[in-house]
Amino acid sequence: MSTTIDSTLNEKRTFTASSDFITKATVNAEKLAILRKAAAEDHEGFWGDLAKEHISWHKPFAALLNSNRAPHYSWYDDGELNVSYNCLDRHLSTRGDKTAIIFEGEPGDTTHITYSELHKNVCVFANALKNQGVKKGDRVIIYMPMIPEAVIAMQACARIGAIHSVVFGGFSAESLKDRIEDTAAKIVITADGGNRGGGVIDLKKAADAALDKGCASVEKVIVYQRTNTDVTMQTGRDIFWNDAIEGMPESCEPEWVNSEHPLFILYTSGSTGKPKGIQHSSGGYLLNSIVTMQWVFDIQDNDVFWCTADVGWITGHSYVAYGPLATGATMLMFEGAPTVPDAGRFWKVCQDHKVTIFYTAPTAIRALMKAGDDFPNAYNLSSLRLLGTVGEPINPEAWMWYHRTIGKEKCPIVDTWWQTETGAHMIAPIPGAMATKPGSCTLPLPGIAADIVDNDGNIIDEPNKGGFLVIKKPWPSMVRTVWGDDDRYQKTYWAEFDNKYYVAGDNVRKDEDGYFWIMGRTDDVLNVSGHRLGTMEIESALVAHPRVAEAAVVGRPHEVKGEAIFAYVVLREERPESGINEELTKELRSWVGEQIGAIAKPDDIRYADNLPKTRSGKIMRRLLKVIARGDEITQDTSTLENEAILDQLQGKS
Repeated sequence: MSTTIDSTLNEKRTFTASSDFITKATVNAEKLAILRKAAAEDHEGFWGDLAKEHISWHKPFAALLNSNRAPHYSWYDDGELNVSYNCLDRHLSTRGDKTAIIFEGEPGDTTHITYSELHKNVCVFANALKNQGVKKGDRVIIYMPMIPEAVIAMQACARIGAIHSVVFGGFSAESLKDRIEDTAAKIVITADGGNRGGGVIDLKKAADAALDKGCASVEKVIVYQRTNTDVTMQTGRDIFWNDAIEGMPESCEPEWVNSEHPLFILYTSGSTGKPKGIQHSSGGYLLNSIVTMQWVFDIQDNDVFWCTADVGWITGHSYVAYGPLATGATMLMFEGAPTVPDAGRFWKVCQDHKVTIFYTAPTAIRALMKAGDDFPNAYNLSSLRLLGTVGEPINPEAWMWYHRTIGKEKCPIVDTWWQTETGAHMIAPIPGAMATKPGSCTLPLPGIAADIVDNDGNIIDEPNKGGFLVIKKPWPSMVRTVWGDDDRYQKTYWAEFDNKYYVAGDNVRKDEDGYFWIMGRTDDVLNVSGHRLGTMEIESALVAHPRVAEAAVVGRPHEVKGEAIFAYVVLREERPESGINEELTKELRSWVGEQIGAIAKPDDIRYADNLPKTRSGKIMRRLLKVIARGDEITQDTSTLENEAILDQLQGKS
């Protein structure tokens, strides 16, 4: 069996930032070379120097990397700090009156919160948590809309040493229950509801349904009134946010914790079994959040930084709740959908609040691209100076639309590869120091030892031969364990190559310049007639066709070829009424053959108005595999933005 993945999609275009951007950049080519040299010469010392430079320590550390319990690595484990202090208190003397958070709700309400105001609000809520019996090490579930109070709750937990676990507001009651019970949470913080898609998501109702099924550890439920909808409050257990904070002091001394003290647990889906509770530390996690804000986003004092991710995901932790605040930045938070009241909402927000750095997912970019250029062209986007993508590989066609239509060909694009488990960016451009290529996440950041190996763990040096993405050396923000299941942590991320490498679960190739190209998840590789093909490349080829807005590719069993290629396609035009268009299918198959090769032609193409996505914009590829095989859907679909799309994909409507 082949140990590499065939790659024939060849993107040659390169783009360099303007001379003005490079001149003003925090990291230019010369500084990047210095950083890379320092990391290569002394890996541990490199991360030690950065931790001393960027973190305010209550008790300075002497230890660097502790490998005694490998692969359970630790960093700076004799040092003490407080993450909330690093995000708030240390800015008060120089940035107290600076705006920390600009908030816009889906209905259009706006709020500006300064660092001094945010510090006060966090201290008040931290005292409220203590008043409800929360102590250092207790677990707190946060099930909130995308509003400033979600960040206040996270920061308050960090301030008193409680361990938070944020659950995305789009998750079902059953998913919430599982996370409450796995963490044995003492407190649940939620809201009456949140605004999304022109309606209200009933969060308190879902929380009640979860708690009715068990969750014996929960003592109190704190409810923020966001939508002012009627909710049922259980006497003795439930308390409104405003009642909880009434009379609480406006100062709260930080709880100084060990660098390895768990800051949060964040659950991520596994290919099988229950979700994994990814446990992150305090010191190491904070460090990588800070340096990537500086290196990748080139964050500067006058920037307005907007990461569109919900705080229920790792992106919303690192680049909403912690990274921007730790660097003293002004960030924007937006509640709601990008298409309400129309597909111009994101661009109107950018215009109205003079956003300078915009960071979103390829799925959002493709959906807004499908809506047409008239929406972004109706707004003044001249404030933008840097664009970013996160969550999955971005196909070159969407990258180019983002570059031309949103960035007006003047904004560098940082395509970032990282994971819940890595805590922060791992492979990404440093925009003031290097050229970018549409669809490539470029090069590993300084101090990140990423590489590609074959099935036997041997390094693949040949260009454009794909294999497993691995990290060869520990880094500060890496996952520490799976909460309550050390064995699962080791088996999932390390056992594949006898604990030698962290195994990311992605397939990747390097081109002739050493640039990394993510080809899809390991389980998204198709074995077609002995050829191992990455689904991402076939999807990129399909979306490059002028009539295609979005595509998702999966495999289904084939008695001759092993696997057949099954493609779901969303067109820029009206969907064929029957979901079938033989002439267009023939055209698209021929197109893919020209772009990649005959081996990559889809055997089946099904047309739909949309793809099945969660409310965060993630395509549920496992559902697509089930549909392609013709099997019955048995998994939970309650997190889908639009469950009705499944009938269309199955040919029922």
